[in-house]
Parts: sequence; C-alpha cells; structure tokens
Amino acid sequence: MLPVLALVGRPNVGKSTLFNALTGTRDALVADLPGLTRDRKYGYTRADFAPCIVVDTGGLVPSADGVERLMAQQSLRAVDEADRILFLVDVREGCTPADQFVASLIRRSGKPVILVANKAEGLDGDTAGADFHQLGFGEPQAISAAHASGLTGLMERALEGLETKVSDLPDNRDRISVAVIGRPNVGKSTLINR
Repeated sequence: MLPVLALVGRPNVGKSTLFNALTGTRDALVADLPGLTRDRKYGYTRADFAPCIVVDTGGLVPSADGVERLMAQQSLRAVDEADRILFLVDVREGCTPADQFVASLIRRSGKPVILVANKAEGLDGDTAGADFHQLGFGEPQAISAAHASGLTGLMERALEGLETKVSDLPDNRDRISVAVIGRPNVGKSTLINR
C-alpha cells in the first residue's frame, strides 16, 4: 500500500499549492480566498518524488460552524487515513492562535507530524520557521510551494521509514476518466465523496 500524506493547516497557508506542486497537476483550486478547498482531494506524487498519495484538505478554524464544521470533519478524516501529517504554516504571518488550534487538533491524532514552514522564499531556511518551535513538532521544514523550493528535502523527510512497493503503483493503461461537472452548489463534490 502506498504511504498517505495529509496536508493540514489553517486557511491560506498553501496546502492546495503544495498539493499541486507535489502531484505535478493543477487539480487543487488555488486562490487567495479562505475556504475555497472544502473536501479532501487525493493525488499521486509526480514521477521525480518517491511514490505516495497526497491528500489536500480544507483549512481548520476554531469555532467552526456550518460549512466550516463539515470542512473540519473532512480534514480530520484525512488525518485519520494518513501515515504522516504535513502541518503547513505561513512563515510570513508567524505563529497565530489558529496555528496553535490546528496543532492541538492534530496532536490528538497521535500520528507523526512534520511541520512545514511554507512561503519561505527569500528567507534564511534555518531561521524561517523559528517562531513555530513553540508548537512542539520539532524543526520546521522550510519550503516555498509556489516556487517549488525545498520540496525534495520535504519529501525525503516525510517518507523516511515508509516503504513503497512498485506493485502498489497505479496502472493507468486501461484507466477510464470520468468528469463530474455542473453549476456551483449542486453536489458535485458530495457525489465524488460518496
């Protein structure tokens, strides 16, 4: 079975951007709007990384209600399914109360967590994530998902000790592709999730 990495964090820290960079796709929607990603999105890593499954999730927020509560449920399901959690934070904004909230949620899972200090372009990698040591997840891995910087080191660290068999890789020779399309809010994502 392929290792599963869940991308988790508060809104707008770059989870979907990292998903696209790791999978070599544009499958995850990326915009400067909080709450754009609502459901889990699965993808295989691109060929230049060790094979694994990456899961994009919606942002976790304190006092979630309505759609945000449902988004949190989807994110926590991804955490349950994951072998490792990549906890993304934004080095440009520093450690926020929302980051501390997410840290407390994922700490309860008991899963191994790698703290990913995103948006570190142009910053010293050794000090970029210094503010996040207070979260208690060890040394932050400085990256820039938007510039595809630091991803090789992140993946080596994330997959260390996890085994992937060539027989576990997907065989796409006889694959049928299906698209679910329609206007907004008609249940496309719900259908895919079911």
